[in-house]
Parts: sequence; structure tokens; C-alpha cells
Amino acid sequence: MTSSADQLPALAQCAYRIRRYALRMGEVQGQGYIGQALGWADVLAVAYGHALNLRPQDPKWEGRDRFLLSHGHYAIAFYAALIEARIIPEEELETYGSDDSRLPMSGMVTYTPGMEISGGSLGQGLPIAVGMALGLRHKQNPAFVYNSMSDGELDEGSTWEAAMSAAHHGLSNLICLVDINNQQADGPSTKVLGFEPLADKWAAFGWHVQRVDGNDLAAVLAAFDRARALTEAKPRVILFDTLMGKGVPFLETRDKNHFIRVDPSEWQQALAVLDQSQPAGAVA
Repeated sequence: MTSSADQLPALAQCAYRIRRYALRMGEVQGQGYIGQALGWADVLAVAYGHALNLRPQDPKWEGRDRFLLSHGHYAIAFYAALIEARIIPEEELETYGSDDSRLPMSGMVTYTPGMEISGGSLGQGLPIAVGMALGLRHKQNPAFVYNSMSDGELDEGSTWEAAMSAAHHGLSNLICLVDINNQQADGPSTKVLGFEPLADKWAAFGWHVQRVDGNDLAAVLAAFDRARALTEAKPRVILFDTLMGKGVPFLETRDKNHFIRVDPSEWQQALAVLDQSQPAGAVA
């Protein structure tokens, strides 16, 4: 039997392609939340390359695991994952952000196959995920609900109301994924509103908590597997510490803010740098 660890080379290739798709979409529009996309790519690679139970040819299949993009501005990253999962054809990335595209700048459920909710109003994903998880349990549907969110959403009261509700109802089919990159629109997240000790807070709300390096594929993979295998009747949260711009060193070290500026000539430069670290067997 193939172990999860044996999947790491394939998942590294998956993460590389997700980063590359995101950079190509960024080049199309000359903008996009590329720092977040590069930082979150390893988590998306494990989600869509390993954890999620999906049928790419049937995105509305009732038995699918639901993946909610609460932080709608991560759409460029999410589209890259949907392309990697073959839910969206690769050639559509050239339409990113264009009129009548199925890939708008912020996630819209009415346009995009595989998009479960319209994001953008931060702090709304987890409350919706709680409702979905309750509904699936009522229907005796064994699917999991994943809520992908940013650390800035920890400032929202709706997030913590939903966290309390999820624990109250023992939602063991709910997994929350939090990107801790310490950046939000008004500045570093920990300076806008301090949230540490974060693991202790989630645990106090009745959740099973893990905190790992979100750019360490082996750690991300183990955390996903542990969350799914847990037998306790409680929701699960994985806190991922990530680095914006991961995989492109000159973006990793650029002054960090919520929106990393990339000059027109730098998109091709970023692709070239990424390709230099292309995993064995990966096809650009």
C-alpha cells in the first residue's frame, strides 16, 4: 500500500504547477494577490492533490467534499488549484479577470465551477461552513467541509461565533484551514489586532488544533491526514504559518504588505526563477 509520505514528490509537482498557473494569471492582468497565492500553494496542493474527495467532471456531485474560499481575494490561488485538479481547463487562465470570464478577480459562486461560495466579505466563510456541515450530517452525507480563511478574518466576531457553534454541535466533518501570513489590508495582522496565543484560543473554543509550517509539504500532508482521521466528535482547525511569495525568492524578501507589487517585467522573471527550482518530473 502506498503511504501518504510516498505522495510527497507528486504533491511537490502539484504545488509547483499551482504557483506557475497563478503567476501566469497575474501576468495576464498585471495584478492579483500573488503573494498570498504563492504562500498558500502548498496547502492547496495537499487539498486538491490528496485530501479532497471530488469528481472533476462533476463539480456539483452531492458526495463531494466542500472547499469554501472565505478569503475571496485568494481567487487567483484557488483558480490555479482548480486548474491543477482539472475542474477548469488550463487555457481559461488567459481569461483571468476579463469581462465574461469564469475567473473573476474575486471568487463568485455563480461563475466558477468548483467555487462553493462567493467570497470577499471576510469572516463569512466559517459561519456558512458550519451550516453546510450541519446540513450534510442531517442528510447522513459523509463529506467533509473545508473552510479556507486568512488570519485577518480572526478579527471578525462572526468567525468566533461560528467556532463556538461548531464545537457545540460536535461537527467532526468540519476542517478549518487558517493562513497565518501576518498580513492584512491595514498592516501586519498581529499589530492590527493581536490574536496570540492562537492555538490555545481555538482549543478553548472546543476545537482539535494543529499548528504547522504551511510551506513544509510533509507537515501539511500529515496535518490534513490527522484532521480527517480524528475520531473525536469535534471540529478541527489547522493553523498554517506561511511566507508570502514562497518559491520566488525576490518576492519572498520584498517588503511585505497585503498587496505585493510586481512590475510588468517581473512576471516573466518570477516564472523563470520558479522554473529553476522545478521538482523532478514536473511539467511546466
